[in-house]
Amino acid sequence: MPNHTLALLHTSPVLMPLFASLCDRWLPETRIFHVVDESLIKNTIQAGHLQKVTVRRLAALVGSAFDAGADAVLVTCSSIGPGVEVARQLYDRPVLRVDEPMARDAVWRGRRIGVLATLRTTLEPTSALVRAQARAAHRAIEIVECLCEGAFEAVLCGDTARHDRLVGEALTERMRDLDTIVLAQASMARVVAALPADALKTPVLSSPESGVRQVREIFGLGTG
Repeated sequence: MPNHTLALLHTSPVLMPLFASLCDRWLPETRIFHVVDESLIKNTIQAGHLQKVTVRRLAALVGSAFDAGADAVLVTCSSIGPGVEVARQLYDRPVLRVDEPMARDAVWRGRRIGVLATLRTTLEPTSALVRAQARAAHRAIEIVECLCEGAFEAVLCGDTARHDRLVGEALTERMRDLDTIVLAQASMARVVAALPADALKTPVLSSPESGVRQVREIFGLGTG
């Protein structure tokens, strides 16, 4: 029988298979269930920023996941990441941001860090998280932001090929002379895996795998 239960809170059902696969790999003895509410990200995009009402709804969903038996909740959307900080103050069990381990890793890889996103509402909180991790580690960094315009709209239209092409072009052509690149959205991770091995000259960090692996440590299962 599984010793722990993890709830994965998504703002898109598209991410469910990816995280289910990662949990199978890194948390094979953990029971998981998914909570999906697309309105969290849609309302944030419409408003242009994370609203208080969305933070309240996020906190309520986290509470509902705990009521359903979760020992920890992993929030997989970076756009609503700042709301996780609020939810943490309300509950005694772990509420995790998927992008925190990625940001923590990035600040130790060099001074110039690129942050790539397809949404302004994700770019800004991810950059803020990297800066916060740098302050905590007493590291001096420079952030180079890149907004991959048109890629998110392509996904909404079902054109994942265009999304992947635009993100790939941004990685290989627009983001140079950096020590590392951070992908602000979990959905962008597959683009890196599909690029030729010699296409990238800079290390690229994404959040899904490191985000799941942090749960191992939280549950006392080791770092993997």
